[in-house]
Amino acid sequence: MVLGLIPARFASTRLPGKPLVDLGGQSMIQRVVAQAQQANLARVVVATDDERILRHVQEFGGEAVLTHPHHPSGTDRLWEAFQLLGSPADVHCIVNIQGDEPFINPAQINALADLFADPATAPDIATLVKPVLTEEELFSPHLPKVVLNQLGHALYFSRHPLPYQRGREPHEWLAHHHYLRHLGLYAYKPSVLEQLTRLPVSPLEAAESLEQLRWLEAGFRIQCAETELEAFGIDTPEDAERARVRLGH
Repeated sequence: MVLGLIPARFASTRLPGKPLVDLGGQSMIQRVVAQAQQANLARVVVATDDERILRHVQEFGGEAVLTHPHHPSGTDRLWEAFQLLGSPADVHCIVNIQGDEPFINPAQINALADLFADPATAPDIATLVKPVLTEEELFSPHLPKVVLNQLGHALYFSRHPLPYQRGREPHEWLAHHHYLRHLGLYAYKPSVLEQLTRLPVSPLEAAESLEQLRWLEAGFRIQCAETELEAFGIDTPEDAERARVRLGH
């Protein structure tokens, strides 16, 4: 069974109450849940630290659990949510779906879940990557880049363009290499998720402020699936307004 968990915190520096923001007549979290329910998930559950979000999800017919308000990372919140659900033994894959991506494509979720279909070949962790298309994307520290080995396993994630191209000007880089950026959708084996919550902050993670580097430093394998589909995260009031325009409101 594949379980979809959606972390949803009320507090947000740039957009307080973000999960409840109205986007064309539905809240953001309701739209995320609706998209996730179209994927091949046996169950979709919102993991929230706020009773207002809990009640709202229950009111529109969704499922939610109330987690502790203070977690060092979203991964820790996911693990608590899994425990609150009784740690069901028939779950072989947990998909971590970002609660601020109301346009997430169900195909993106399925692409990760499919990697766990065969227990013999299932990775520890899986995530999505997308080709970098513009120089703005390539040099934005807000869009982490990733380099892979020949098997599609992540070698490193960075907020800096990877790889550096010696002998070429930065404006030439995109024309001479297939750059990839990371999309914040993850899937894990339940046993691996538990192990991740026990890891201390690592030096590379502290340097880049990227939690997945902690996992790489600890020796976990991160399988990357490439997608052409765009992600549309909402972090600011301006992002929310662009989403309303996209919805025709």
